[in-house]
Amino acid sequence: MRFVIKHEIKGRLRVHILQSRMSFAQADTLQYYLDGQSNIVSAKIQERTLDVTVVYTGSREEALKTLENFTYQGTEVPENYLANSGREMNREYKDQLINKVVMHYGIRLFLPMDIRSVITTVKSFKYLWHGVKTLAKGKIEVPVLDATAIGVSVLRGDYNTAASVMFLLGIGEILEEWTHKKSVGDLARSMSLNIDKVWVVSDGQEILVPSTSIKPGDLVRIHMGNVIPFDGTVTDGEGMVNQASLTGESVPVRKIPGGTVYAGTVVEEGELTICVKENGGSSKYEKIMTMIEESEKLKSSLEGKAEHLADKLVPYTFLGTGLVWMFTRNVTKALSVLMVDFSCALKLSMPLAVLSAIREASTYEITVKGGKYLEAMADATTIVFDKTGTLTKAQPTVADVVSFNGQPAEELLRIAACLEEHFPHSMAKAVVREAARKELVHEELHTKVEYIVAHGISSTLNGKKIIIGSYHFVFEDEQAQIPEGRQELFDQLSEEYSRLYMAIDGKLAAVIYIEDPLREEAAEVIRQLKGLGIGKVVMMTGDSDRIAKSIARIVGVDEYYSEVLPEDKAKFVEQEKQAGHKVIMIGDGINDSPALSAADVGIAISEGAQIAREIADVTIGADNLQEVATLKELSNALMERIHKNYRMIVGINTGLIILGVAGIIPPTTSALLHNTSTLWISTKSMKNLLDREEA
Repeated sequence: MRFVIKHEIKGRLRVHILQSRMSFAQADTLQYYLDGQSNIVSAKIQERTLDVTVVYTGSREEALKTLENFTYQGTEVPENYLANSGREMNREYKDQLINKVVMHYGIRLFLPMDIRSVITTVKSFKYLWHGVKTLAKGKIEVPVLDATAIGVSVLRGDYNTAASVMFLLGIGEILEEWTHKKSVGDLARSMSLNIDKVWVVSDGQEILVPSTSIKPGDLVRIHMGNVIPFDGTVTDGEGMVNQASLTGESVPVRKIPGGTVYAGTVVEEGELTICVKENGGSSKYEKIMTMIEESEKLKSSLEGKAEHLADKLVPYTFLGTGLVWMFTRNVTKALSVLMVDFSCALKLSMPLAVLSAIREASTYEITVKGGKYLEAMADATTIVFDKTGTLTKAQPTVADVVSFNGQPAEELLRIAACLEEHFPHSMAKAVVREAARKELVHEELHTKVEYIVAHGISSTLNGKKIIIGSYHFVFEDEQAQIPEGRQELFDQLSEEYSRLYMAIDGKLAAVIYIEDPLREEAAEVIRQLKGLGIGKVVMMTGDSDRIAKSIARIVGVDEYYSEVLPEDKAKFVEQEKQAGHKVIMIGDGINDSPALSAADVGIAISEGAQIAREIADVTIGADNLQEVATLKELSNALMERIHKNYRMIVGINTGLIILGVAGIIPPTTSALLHNTSTLWISTKSMKNLLDREEA
């Protein structure tokens, strides 16, 4: 790609691309490419001006090389990414806003009054018709008030006031529609496994084909390290499938011919050929996504609340207008009440406050899919945490090594790492990482390592047979014995950890404790959440009671439930809601998806299962649970701002009504001050809610 540098500071470049124009698809392709580069922290592309701003790590030369290496033809982008990027939609609404402002003030500044009056009269028909239709339904709501205010202004010849009211209403309508479509678009962009091509087995050959061409009954081969793209049945091969996202289990599960596999899980080792049960559009995984996408879940109740309040105030506005006319017989004073309606400020400031809060949340790596969830977050009193991958890091680590043959624990760990480094499963990696952390170097003295899928490994070192694996493999299959005098030590092994057993020449040599480490910030975050208004903190997990009890005690939850099924989590959430509580559910796995969907606010960890992120209403970064407390604080602050806006809108407009009725200001001045206060309140609604450093 050819470009010129327009501006730069350390770690940031702004360049201008040397091409005549840039399409939305080209901009999305470049965005996809830059987002996938390890040295690019963030990238912003302005397709209209052909400018690209990148924030990078590492050297300037490497960043420039990354930009130079880009080509549109050489970058493969998933179809779903291009189809749901939202770039074109955002441009459309930005243009609508700009055009509306330019047209409004252009007409006012450059056209004579006679032409402006005709344009205003024609535009008023839309609002008058809405008002008539609302009245025909037997309702006296905001459209009736809007129509009356605009209609009376036109009849009195006050075209400037009528035009200003319609302008503000139009801005509010655009922002409201944009907010909703953007929320739906954000959800659509996350709703894909982004697996474009798969290996199909045909006549003994592997053929790479588009995933969209797969039909039920096709044979698909999944190699080690790849995501399983479809629900299906294993027909050939043997492997370990990481189902932590599906069941919450931190240990991979053995899959052999006849076994069932699910979309979104990962072949951690081995290789599987599956017969596709259902294609991508109808699998269990996709069905959940479709259900959520088609729901009315994203409708913003905050905007609805504002409109409802505005509707409730309409009869009182008409009543006030009638009373003033009745007691004063002064049409001007009566119109002062009518000109100052509350709906403009309510309808305009509300979407701006919500959009601003969603934007601010994104600066903390929090993605919120609609204003409704910020309100629910503020009102929530119960929060439910999944354990694996949420309160813990879902990355097994070695907690301790217990020696049974008299050798030092570090020497036994070195031997275990020497064998385990040949295999990629998560518990083997934990052993190798711990040995590396302790700088336990080793030579390859053992013979070839034999791997028994789902059981363990076997080899020979210095003429002695060594086996490492599960209790079943070491003691039942291989008939290893506990050394004499060590039974009591074996019986006293901690129940808080998972275990790997290592035997040498048929005698137990070591037990390696494996733990799913707790997030360091978990206890502090729970404490903060309680201080922010959460009354009950619950932990639910599919793990054993001994592990769950230990974690619950350390982090300070109020209740915990162990060995639960996905439906148990969802049932608990429903019970809490029926008891009158607003419920937050935080999880990272497919097993959490029913509860995430059932909760008032479902929060997913960004590095968790794809389905969890799709179902969730909010996604937070994986590095720190602190973002949950930040989101709660942000939501509380948003609701405080909204309530403050309500008070200001009612107070200011009531004051204007009083001044108008008293004859101190005329209706045109009331309308001007009303519109000015609306813009002022709306501008204040766009400011950040939190001090970034404190958050």
